Amino acid sequence: MGPGVAVAEVRCGVRACLSDLTPGDLVLVACSGGADSLALAAAAAFVAPRLSLRAGSVTVDHGLQPGSGERAASAATLLTKLGLDPVRSAAVTVPPASSAAGPEAAARVARYAALDEAAQDYGAVAVLLGHTLDDQAETVLLGLARGSGGRSLAGMAARRGPYRRPLLGVRRATTSAACAELGLEPWQDPHNRDVRFARARVRHQALPALEAALGPGVAEALARTASQLRADAECLDDLAFAESAKLRGYGSDPAGLDVRWLRDLPPAIRTRVLRDAALMAGCPPGALAARHVDRIDALITGWHGQRWVDLPGGVRARRQAGKVWFTGSATGD
Repeated sequence: MGPGVAVAEVRCGVRACLSDLTPGDLVLVACSGGADSLALAAAAAFVAPRLSLRAGSVTVDHGLQPGSGERAASAATLLTKLGLDPVRSAAVTVPPASSAAGPEAAARVARYAALDEAAQDYGAVAVLLGHTLDDQAETVLLGLARGSGGRSLAGMAARRGPYRRPLLGVRRATTSAACAELGLEPWQDPHNRDVRFARARVRHQALPALEAALGPGVAEALARTASQLRADAECLDDLAFAESAKLRGYGSDPAGLDVRWLRDLPPAIRTRVLRDAALMAGCPPGALAARHVDRIDALITGWHGQRWVDLPGGVRARRQAGKVWFTGSATGD
């Protein structure tokens, strides 16, 4: 790869991602200081002014490693030198991992809360995330290993709400090369090589083993699978949303879902309706798993008088009077 080629590829991804925004809009780059997010930040600093946009950044200090505060401050200084403005370094407290979510999930929840707050404070229209094609492949493989279903195998969305991922078509090697071409020295997070974490094991053990057994191109194939499944999943989500509106309109109380209507829905639609109802009732998205939805579904398809299903976030699903109700776990005991 010749000089400048990697930088151009990253900039091209950012330019395509931002092309629909209005002049004067502010975008924020979530930057840890690693190669992926640093290459993204440098590209945004270059591309945004040429699209008459403003670009800033947010570095989140999770406080999980010694010296993390100093590294966050160093990253903020570098991002300012790149021309990003505003630049925020946000320290967060990561709660102890619960049985419903591991340490990575707990850190992710804290990180997104900080990014949401920064976007609101600054009036940003978009937050850019540095996930690459390799990250997408790892996500799909993790979902496959966990039996998480089509939603998980669809991987990460290129866009969801204010969040955008310009580099989902870019390899991790390219972001590292882009940093080298620009003379930027990224931070090497030791967690990325710590095999106590499932993603690190997938990155350094599982994917290399698959490529050794099947030949090159496994990561690209997994990412391509995610793209294809996401189109299917989004179509099913739209159908489920329409059915959910019908079901709620049919019931006398918007919290109750009619069992007869639910039973007649195709399983792929019904489980989505139930999942969305649980989320609207207060279940944390990261903690609500397929096994929880399956237990709710059994209130419709395997009913034998069971009383209720307790869900993450203190939510309870109960079948009563021909409907499925979602309430607080202490309600109606």
